Amino acid sequence: MTAELVRGQNHPLPETLLEVRVSAGHPVVACAAGADEGGVVRDTWLAHPGAPAVPGVEVPAEATRAPRFAVDLGAVAAAVHRVHLLIALPEGTAGPAHFGATAAPFLAVISSDGAEIASFTITGLDTETAVVALELYRRQGAWKVRAVGQGYPGGLAQLLADHGLDRAREVADLIRSATGRPAPRTEPARLRTTPAATDGARPPGTAQGGPHSGPGTGPGTGPGTGPGTGTGPGAAIPTGGDARNPRAVPAPGDGPEGAAAGPPTVSGGRIDYAHPRRSGPPVPPPAAPAAAPGQPAGPVAGDATGWSMEERLYNQIWGMFEDLARTVAAYRNAVEFAESRLDQELDQALSDPRSRIGGAGDAARAAARAKCEQLTALARQSLDRDLAQLTAESDVVEPALPPAYARWDNPAWHAYRVPMESPMAVRLGDLQLPESPELRIPFLIRLPLERGIWVDSGRAGSEAAIMVDEARMRRLAMDCAVSHAARLLAVHPAGDYTVQVIDPAGTGAASLTPLVRSGALAEPPATGAQGVTATLARLTQRVDLVTMAMRAGAPDALPPDLDTSEQLLIVNDFPHGFDDRAVTQLRYLADEGPQVGVHLLLVADREDASAYGPVLDPLWRSLLRITPVPDDHLADPWVRHSWTYQPPLVPAGSEVLRHVLDQVTAARRSWGH
Repeated sequence: MTAELVRGQNHPLPETLLEVRVSAGHPVVACAAGADEGGVVRDTWLAHPGAPAVPGVEVPAEATRAPRFAVDLGAVAAAVHRVHLLIALPEGTAGPAHFGATAAPFLAVISSDGAEIASFTITGLDTETAVVALELYRRQGAWKVRAVGQGYPGGLAQLLADHGLDRAREVADLIRSATGRPAPRTEPARLRTTPAATDGARPPGTAQGGPHSGPGTGPGTGPGTGPGTGTGPGAAIPTGGDARNPRAVPAPGDGPEGAAAGPPTVSGGRIDYAHPRRSGPPVPPPAAPAAAPGQPAGPVAGDATGWSMEERLYNQIWGMFEDLARTVAAYRNAVEFAESRLDQELDQALSDPRSRIGGAGDAARAAARAKCEQLTALARQSLDRDLAQLTAESDVVEPALPPAYARWDNPAWHAYRVPMESPMAVRLGDLQLPESPELRIPFLIRLPLERGIWVDSGRAGSEAAIMVDEARMRRLAMDCAVSHAARLLAVHPAGDYTVQVIDPAGTGAASLTPLVRSGALAEPPATGAQGVTATLARLTQRVDLVTMAMRAGAPDALPPDLDTSEQLLIVNDFPHGFDDRAVTQLRYLADEGPQVGVHLLLVADREDASAYGPVLDPLWRSLLRITPVPDDHLADPWVRHSWTYQPPLVPAGSEVLRHVLDQVTAARRSWGH
């Protein structure tokens, strides 16, 4: 049976040799773009009329009304994790100016025996002249097809630039010149199975599973390759801090700002996450256990590529994150379509005078409602199938997570030992959607932090916050900050991370007890105006010295007594106890500190700072806002759902913080830090 896909829906592919047929009603240019696990397209993975074949994909050498993609997924380079099938209107012709002026394009995925596997009608286009129609992607050792339908009014140049291609305009001009030349008419080519290119050859035994970081970078993502994000996977986290506006989370491979990590610069550049000892291709994911005949393979922890189990788990989690975002988007689109169709049919029944005679009208309305219920039930059935698969995967992945990624109730913390190396990411909580509240996706943020964190102690952000009294909310916010600080200390080698606290009125003393009692703080919490001034002056001076040394290329010129470990500054009850000078210094630390290892963890109610007016708006926008109670203020970088954030609170009565912080302090003392 053919699967009629809606935008965002995916469907498994039963085989790797396929043909994708397009019906557009007017000439279109067909292209195929391969993307790596970060969602970035390379020109060597791009098939277009000027270069119609790459390993695994072949496209027509001219613009045509019914182009066909010949696809052999078994021949796609191992480094390619997704293949985007693109269609565009040829430039400089007498045809339609944009897709909105023509009939909706229709695509059908055909198996090698001629059976139709899935189809997709791209509706809702307007001024777009280039479209990402379908996406073929690896998932858990198999390939799937996803209906995308993301259009670009700027044509192929904008589309390719959005997917990270450096020479997007140049390639778009090449495609335009190629389609402008007369080409011989030929039958649609059947793909020749060719070996993968040398630079992306699949190592023996490599499973074809892996993460996929959809559109626009997210994470991401961060980290672009999908609808609506605009800059490649893991689209940038909007820098605002308004409690009422969703904020996109970063996508994999990106820092919290969402741009792909690149080589470090002298000042203000991205952090290079490349491991200095990584010289070969990433380790392939483990093979899935053998399944019963006719049954799909079961999920495997670490079912993604990476140089280590930690990195494979990180990539797998982002794959689960994207899968959940897209399958819920498909469900919501299908329900919306069913309801809009019901409204149209009811309006039609009411407008027809014949339906008002006898029971014809009632029968028409009953039939319309039955059809709507049937479509909604089918959409829910598909959603439940995908949720069951993701839940099974989560049940396997969660117990296998290392401490940096694990919840506080994970047994991994019982066997905790101070690490010798820093992790690539840390868990800041969980994310969930209302369609499946029991399925939680770990909220992972890359390290080192590229922006500060704001734990919102206000009560105006969500229903959960309104139900908590003001004093309790402030205590929960500080508990949350201490939990994050303890985790950051625990996942770094002894002495590589230092925590300092500013608590002007001493209101956070109870929450700070675990840090103070264990001796994990560099010094007692700073209180009063004098303590605020001294701490900020010391950290500001450190940022100045390290920044100047890095810009001058002379790190050896730093004072020998300067603490070069990464610094985390917890500020409680901001802006209480802060004068104008202190506020300026804090903004400076938030802007410049992350580049030289000084990070901010702010516990504050934005309304308390209203007396400063808009002067603090840049500060709020520069921080990643999280909450001590569940709140749906975060958005994914693919379809921008509002996700409910669940804070990583320590279970009541648990001694895990004491156990972990005692080990951190003991290791620091024994190693002479």
